[in-house]
Amino acid sequence: MNFKKVLLLSLFAFSFSFNLFSQVFDPVKWETKVEKVSDTEYDLVSIATIDSGWHLYSQNVPDNGPIPTGFSFTENENFELVGETSEDEGHTVDDPVFQMRITFFENKAEFTQRIKVLNEELSLVEGEVEFMVCDDEKCLPPNYIDLKFNLKDAETVEEDSAGLPSLDLMGATTKILEPVKWSTAVEKLNDTEFILVSIATIDKGWKLYAQHIEDGGPIPTSFDYTLKDGVERLGTTHEENGEESMDKVFEMKIKYFKNKTEFRQKIKLTDSTITTIESEVGFMSCDDTQCTAPTYVDLEYDLTKTIVASSDVTENSESTDDESSKGLWSIFIIAFFSGFVALLTPCVFPMIPMTVSFFIKQSQSKAKGIRNAIIYGLSIIVIYVLLGTIITAIFGADALNALATNVWFNLIFFILLVVFAISFLGAFEIVLPNSWANKADKQADRGGLVGIFFMALALAIVSFSCTGPIVGTILVEAASKGGIAPVIGMLGFSSAIALPFALFAAFPGWLNSLPKSGGWLNTVKVVLGFLELALAFKFLSQADLVLQLHFLEREVFIAIWIAIFGTLSLYLFGKIQLPHDSPLKHISVGRLLFGLLTLTFTIYMIPGLWGAPLKIISAFPPPLDYSESPYGVGNSKGGSGTVEVPEGAHLLAPHDIIAFNDYETGLAYAKKVGKPVMLDFTGWSCVNCRKMEQNVWVDPKVLSKLKNDIVLISLYVDEQIDFPEGEAPDSKLRPGKKLKNKGQKWSEMQTIKYKTNTQPYYVLMDHNEENLIEPVAYTPNIEEYEAWLKEGIGNFKD
Repeated sequence: MNFKKVLLLSLFAFSFSFNLFSQVFDPVKWETKVEKVSDTEYDLVSIATIDSGWHLYSQNVPDNGPIPTGFSFTENENFELVGETSEDEGHTVDDPVFQMRITFFENKAEFTQRIKVLNEELSLVEGEVEFMVCDDEKCLPPNYIDLKFNLKDAETVEEDSAGLPSLDLMGATTKILEPVKWSTAVEKLNDTEFILVSIATIDKGWKLYAQHIEDGGPIPTSFDYTLKDGVERLGTTHEENGEESMDKVFEMKIKYFKNKTEFRQKIKLTDSTITTIESEVGFMSCDDTQCTAPTYVDLEYDLTKTIVASSDVTENSESTDDESSKGLWSIFIIAFFSGFVALLTPCVFPMIPMTVSFFIKQSQSKAKGIRNAIIYGLSIIVIYVLLGTIITAIFGADALNALATNVWFNLIFFILLVVFAISFLGAFEIVLPNSWANKADKQADRGGLVGIFFMALALAIVSFSCTGPIVGTILVEAASKGGIAPVIGMLGFSSAIALPFALFAAFPGWLNSLPKSGGWLNTVKVVLGFLELALAFKFLSQADLVLQLHFLEREVFIAIWIAIFGTLSLYLFGKIQLPHDSPLKHISVGRLLFGLLTLTFTIYMIPGLWGAPLKIISAFPPPLDYSESPYGVGNSKGGSGTVEVPEGAHLLAPHDIIAFNDYETGLAYAKKVGKPVMLDFTGWSCVNCRKMEQNVWVDPKVLSKLKNDIVLISLYVDEQIDFPEGEAPDSKLRPGKKLKNKGQKWSEMQTIKYKTNTQPYYVLMDHNEENLIEPVAYTPNIEEYEAWLKEGIGNFKD
């Protein structure tokens, strides 16, 4: 706590002690009540009645602020606490005394703690509340009040079937959850620079996901800022540390936030008349049983109400910097090893002994030769790092990540890598203009440091036919990391290229140990061509997944990789020869071993055509449910045979269930076959949806009903397929806005028709769209879920 705050609190305490003899203040009165939620659960409600003009502070107050309100309960073996104590929304303001945003209550506030009773004889629960109150002139010291909760006087309150308090919204009983509340603040750095702060308050037990999550994971949090002329966005939106854990469903590490978090965006203002900035935050949140649909909230930042920023936004981004650092290290290492591979190509490898010998022979001493070789190597590094810097400067550090996730740029990356691959296979060479090399050679004749630099430039230009595709691939991969990743990638690549020139100049005897140039160099080049071709289809697959075209489904992708690596195996065994290959009388031991490795990998992938998970390459092919059939080619798993799929439907992997993804089409089919409909409000990124499908739907009794007794309509609330141009319908929940995609259409349908916004959510209905039974949410108990299905189907038949 700084001196100013200590002084202010001391003055408050002095003021209180001075007035103590003339007046005793008691501005907060406490009372309690108990609400019975179920046979074993109760809510202990603490009610604070606050005198006019006084403020009672929240339970969550930043460090160095006023004393927060806190509750403690005398626990014993007769009950246990469920979660933490919740509180009313309150008022959040920029406090001029403490210079921070503080939440407080006035007039009245309620705090609720749920408990689970373990002994039905329990009648009394005791607790204590610690609190501090202030008015505009003074603060009272922390006070402590004993609280007693009589369970025998509990009022009974109703909850819905999912265990959630029923709310009244739009005149109907609803289960609309809003586990994340958003507020904004603005911090002023100077007259032109500000930090836009987006504050997320997250309900107990819920998770808000980070901004950067790998493909195939939950929907990340994102911010879309509406910036007028005169406002410049500086850098990316920074987030706090958060937590990270391995998610078993998505099989990846996922970062998320609990309780409360802030996102901070730095801007520069060149038009002083601008007073507000607007943005839209898109996010998804989950607890242990359900997830909300992707949600979009409009935010407004008032630049006329600011507080002085304690630090620049970059100083509050330790976690982001750590993660960025890890990503940059991985790029550096990959690029470094790629540089070593580039050394083994026919354009570079022969240059090593030639160049080192030149420096040694032309230098007056060995020391000078080593120095020149080192300068030569450093010049190579400068040239390639300069290339990475230019790429970053042209596209912008922040834009690279957006480009890498854009459909069209994924297609461009695919085409580039295919061109690189064909070049490596020998169809043609990608070369820079000869005039560039000639000019570099002329400058190299000048001698001295300038001459050495242009010698390095000449090497970079002449060897481009071999190094260009590798450099291009590194830059494409670095783009997915954003920031200065292209610069770091080029640093790693060029360091590996430059290192041998310095080492062999220092130890020229090592040159004798180098293998002689020959046909093996072209073999390295061809192998790289096959690898580039395989990598290209990763980018085509990402574009196909985003557009949901189902052009490159899992089986097709795996078949392509089997063909590529199978052909590579035949090439390594000498069964296939390309135009630039030298005659092959025998294969070396190294080539044989590498051929066996690629053949093993090819055989490993074959079961993937029949639904094997292929965990070694899980990051490359589309997910298991993005397939032609649930069990792979031939649909032969379990001998189920061919399943006739009606028009507009597909087989839901891996259960062989006929499913529709369109409401009207599925309903029409249900009427045709005379079966009830089960609406499955789900999401591609819904963890608990996958748990239900993997753990509950696989039960034989449940699976039989899903396959034979109902028509399944799965509506993905996070479906990213956009509406055709000009056909996006108006949003019914956000007047004046258009729906972003089909996922929002299903999300609004669920919210409006069923008054809930979480997934998974299951509805059994008849052909008149009337419920056959009360819908259910996440139901991990197989017997309970099967009984629900059985009762609903029975009601349809009756």
